[in-house]
Amino acid sequence: QGSIKFVKGDIRNSLELDNLLNNNEFYAVIHLAAQVAVTTSVTDPVEDFEINAMGTFNVLESIRKYSPKTKLIFASTNKVYGKLEGIEVVESNGRYQYLDLPAGVNESHPLDFHSPYGCSKGCADQYVLDYARIYGLDTTSFRQSCIYGPRQFGIEDQGWLAWFIIASILGRQITIYGDGKQIRDVLHVDDLVNAYECALKSEGRATGHCFNIGGGPTATLSLLELVNMLESRMGKSVPLNFSTWRPGDQPVFVCDVSKAKSLLGWEPAIRPSEGVDKLISWVTDNQGLFAK
Repeated sequence: QGSIKFVKGDIRNSLELDNLLNNNEFYAVIHLAAQVAVTTSVTDPVEDFEINAMGTFNVLESIRKYSPKTKLIFASTNKVYGKLEGIEVVESNGRYQYLDLPAGVNESHPLDFHSPYGCSKGCADQYVLDYARIYGLDTTSFRQSCIYGPRQFGIEDQGWLAWFIIASILGRQITIYGDGKQIRDVLHVDDLVNAYECALKSEGRATGHCFNIGGGPTATLSLLELVNMLESRMGKSVPLNFSTWRPGDQPVFVCDVSKAKSLLGWEPAIRPSEGVDKLISWVTDNQGLFAK
């Protein structure tokens, strides 16, 4: 068993990062630090930029200067693709779907940053890829889509699947922004961890690449489908409220995960029904954590 050393810091502080990288030898850096909500970025775009864009730049610079052999995997987002306005969306069976993309959106799709959050994460995403090109660093960007799982304290602004489950179990009202027919591919955290492990063991095949990391076309849910699933599991109705669409929200996002399968040997294994049941069990067993 290895040991864990916890160092509290802030990626906005470049001196702290320099000191950490200059005095320790790291095999890999998994960069998960972020401002994570679109709504928060609209309210405070300066802080959003300082954390997501400048903070990531600081991480890259410290690695470049002091630990250039360290691998970096950056948690990017599907929001780098924007609203995907050039892709035709149709409604079928009470859900939206792409008309001509059965496998989902792949990594060659044009980037189109929407919202300050999309811009700050997109900026970071491109810096991560460019530092592999320009400086030869071993950097990789994971464009993640709707991660969920135990120990996720989802709130209305972030972690929608966990938030729906938490609110449903506690009897709190859920607000759906839009009509609830919007679709996302969802990925259980165990599958996400496996993706990071595959990238770290890929012997250079991940270097300089971006990967869509999500549930893919076989693991999609609409907001209303999740609500119906929860009502069925719990045997009670879930109180809902509907409001207008939020800035930058996509009616559909489903990622094509074939590149990760080809280069990393990774693909998601946990189906949404199984993952939702696991998260329901965890929230049910830990309701005291959400009592406030």
